[in-house]
Amino acid sequence: MGRDRATLADVARRAGLSKTAASMVLNGREGTRLSAEAHQRVFAAAEELGYRPNIAARSLRTRKTATIAFVSDIVATTRFAGGLIRGALDAARERDHVLLITETQGDAAFEQYAIEAILDRQVDGVIYAAMATRRLVVPPAILGGPVVLLNATSSTQLPCVLPDDRGAGATVAEALLAQGHRDRIALIGRNRQKERDPEISLAAEARLDGIRDTLAAAGVTLLTEVFCPEWRPEHGYAATRTLLSRPERPSAIICMNDRLAFGAYQALGESGLTIPDDLSVISFDDDPIASWLRPGLTTAALPHEQMGRRAVELLLDGEGQGPALVPMPLRRRRSITAPAG
Repeated sequence: MGRDRATLADVARRAGLSKTAASMVLNGREGTRLSAEAHQRVFAAAEELGYRPNIAARSLRTRKTATIAFVSDIVATTRFAGGLIRGALDAARERDHVLLITETQGDAAFEQYAIEAILDRQVDGVIYAAMATRRLVVPPAILGGPVVLLNATSSTQLPCVLPDDRGAGATVAEALLAQGHRDRIALIGRNRQKERDPEISLAAEARLDGIRDTLAAAGVTLLTEVFCPEWRPEHGYAATRTLLSRPERPSAIICMNDRLAFGAYQALGESGLTIPDDLSVISFDDDPIASWLRPGLTTAALPHEQMGRRAVELLLDGEGQGPALVPMPLRRRRSITAPAG
């Protein structure tokens, strides 16, 4: 296992002070009446010896372990939502905390085992995260300590961090209005199940409300709305083909997510139409592929890293109840312009 670990007694001996005095210095206790030179001797001794505090002993005294559990369904192995973990890791590191990550893959039995394992490690709190923004049931076992929901809500009114999907809907509509689009804006991706069941999606209804309210404030209504069974490229392709078969062609298409937009791009290209000269396309999420489309897709980005960071801040600072909404910035690329003609 290597050399013996330096102890507080070793530091005190090297600094020529008592263990109590060395401990007070290292823990930043005020009113020690020790000279600045004595403080320097303690810090120098700790550095020379490679001293690290005994976390187990400290946790017995402070009832804190400087660890946070991050429990998710499929976030850890999903490239798209990995930013949730990156943001949480960065924020935890800045606060001298370690993030313990476990993923359940939606397996209830494994989730119970994983939660028991992290609670045995006496974590200071739990971030309970979901891949898709939705309402979920929180395992009762984690409710005994601080909990923050990430990308999710629950009926228990726990603190939670969500993307501002309604605000993003408004931003997307404003971007088209600013380009002069008014009476020929179409939308693809309506889905009543997503809009009505918060356990499936919180984003669909919020995005739609933001779009409609912003257009209504400008005296504009959507030209048409096309329903899709799922928000996948093949459904975006089929919905766009449906739009193009109608007598009045839209000047712009709002896609409810980027995967629908990928399908819309293909359908428009096959029809000989050019984006954005013939028809503008705008979307939500900022999937990594969005910037590689040609032209690059203008889209409201999911702020996953900022959300992960905010969850750690809420957990450690104990701020408030209810949702903390994180803005979804618009990634302005080349897929929208003024209406043709």
